Amino acid sequence: MEYESPIQVEVYEPPRGWFLGVRWRELWEYRELLYFLTLRDIQVRYKQAALGVAWAVIQPLLTMVIFSVVFGRLAKLPSDGIPYPVFSFVALLPWQLFSGALSRAGSSLVNNSQLITKIYFPRLVIPLSAVAAGLLDFVISLLVLFGLMIFYGIKPTWAILWLPLLILLALMTALAVGLWLSALNVQYRDVQHIIPFLIQAWMYASPVAYSSTLVPSGIWRVLYGLNPLAGVIQGFRWALLGSAPPDGLFLVSVGVVLILLVTGLLYFQHMESSFADVV
Repeated sequence: MEYESPIQVEVYEPPRGWFLGVRWRELWEYRELLYFLTLRDIQVRYKQAALGVAWAVIQPLLTMVIFSVVFGRLAKLPSDGIPYPVFSFVALLPWQLFSGALSRAGSSLVNNSQLITKIYFPRLVIPLSAVAAGLLDFVISLLVLFGLMIFYGIKPTWAILWLPLLILLALMTALAVGLWLSALNVQYRDVQHIIPFLIQAWMYASPVAYSSTLVPSGIWRVLYGLNPLAGVIQGFRWALLGSAPPDGLFLVSVGVVLILLVTGLLYFQHMESSFADVV
């Protein structure tokens, strides 16, 4: 008589333990999935687009031209002695990385519902891929910025050595907010309708079109630093253009980024076990 081998069932339990309970080793094991999801997001965004990745150049350039006319020529906002086109374009680099990540990450879990309900993998991979997908546009825009700096005769200083850390800070900012929005959107679908308005309001609340030096010192500057992008943009302008070095505003923004990232991981971790049931 032949006996069939018993069915093997592998049970995955919600992560527990220290360091936010995130299974970092398991996340590393799924790095190929992260790569393919990131590549897929990039391909989908530019699929059947006549200009392809050229939009990564066209969009910030057009925004820079509008800002230069409206805020530079008409409103005549100060630009810290830097040509306004370059001044605004530098701020658009971290801003577009951040806003793009919010748009993609906010609905990433819902958009990948079929994948979530069928197979197991660390759900953190999905918002991570949404953030990573913006790096291609960022690198292309950064090359355009270097061209603008050469055109206007702006030479980088030693502060540019801090640029990799500032890019990492911008990614952490995008991931921190993206984790909150992606997890919240699974429970409350209203979030995906709020995101466009949130992005628009956040841009005017950040020193993209104007200098952070316009914010008076004291308590107002500390409160303004609660906007995590305020410090990120200030850091970018200092590293690339040699403007005013980071001050207390930057430190406050970095602290807010870390708090948002830790709490975002904790909340995402807490809700992860219910994603497949609710999504």
